[in-house]
Amino acid sequence: MRRRIFIKQSVAISAGFGLVGFGCNSATQSNAAEEQADSTAMASSSKDLIYKISLAEWSFHKALFANKMNNLDFPRKTRELGIEGVEYVNQFFKDKAKDTQYLAELKNICNSEGVTSVLIMCDGEGELGNPDEAARKQAVENHYQWVDAAKYLGCHSIRVNAQSQGSYEEQQKLAADGLSKLGEYGSQQGINVIVENHGGYSSDGEWLAGVMKMVNNPRVGTLPDFGNFCIERSQDGCKEEYDRYKGVKELMPYAKGVSAKTHEFNDQGDETHTDFEKMMKIVLDAGYRGFVGIEYEGSGMEEEAGVVATKKLLERMREKLSSQYS
Repeated sequence: MRRRIFIKQSVAISAGFGLVGFGCNSATQSNAAEEQADSTAMASSSKDLIYKISLAEWSFHKALFANKMNNLDFPRKTRELGIEGVEYVNQFFKDKAKDTQYLAELKNICNSEGVTSVLIMCDGEGELGNPDEAARKQAVENHYQWVDAAKYLGCHSIRVNAQSQGSYEEQQKLAADGLSKLGEYGSQQGINVIVENHGGYSSDGEWLAGVMKMVNNPRVGTLPDFGNFCIERSQDGCKEEYDRYKGVKELMPYAKGVSAKTHEFNDQGDETHTDFEKMMKIVLDAGYRGFVGIEYEGSGMEEEAGVVATKKLLERMREKLSSQYS
């Protein structure tokens, strides 16, 4: 990156002295060749990795809600931190799903930064497992715009929730119905519909795996999150928590993404709630080789510092496990 900046500055200086003939053309060609070489090297290097690293926009939710950053800044910040993929949160461009001018600008920023749009995390569009058929249908249709936006941006998936009401079995059937209908639309557009363990029965790995079996659509899958396994909360915290390692193992056969949730780190740089080596072995044993998304939700350090700490941890795990899973 520094070498490319140097070349661009050299071209500008040459132009300032009136050397706009052969020298400028030569420098421009050199610049283009260097950028091509960098891109080729990055692509080659990326192919050799057992997993790539992306960044969930929620990691910067405090800065975004405080208007210290906006959604268009997110890809630039991601590249600044040396991360190659972005996972958007629809809350931060809620009214832009159908705004093609805005989406084109966002896409151009990603292209210029060399950042891959991975997925859009969707909230606030209704319960896909709502017991009321009309409400469930409306929730499905509310997500269509995000499938379309994801396709335009070059994402492979939208992340949805599986909220419902009723008994264990009733909620499975209702969630499966809503996901099946949305999955049909996703299939038409070439976009995956993936469910995160995100509270309630969705944080029960066996329940959500059962929903996936009911849907039985290769375009409908999961986004296992390392830390979202609280089934029921109370005023004192989590009242009922599902085993996170068991849950991730149950969800990985359907995974089209992975969310590496972090909260706190010890002096060795390890996450204090999740054994990342054990967790990443579960992920890799399932044959997964896609993006692993950083999602820092802690309060013990600034958001950027938390993202950097998570990135270092994932890079350390990747280096440690590469020979075993290459």
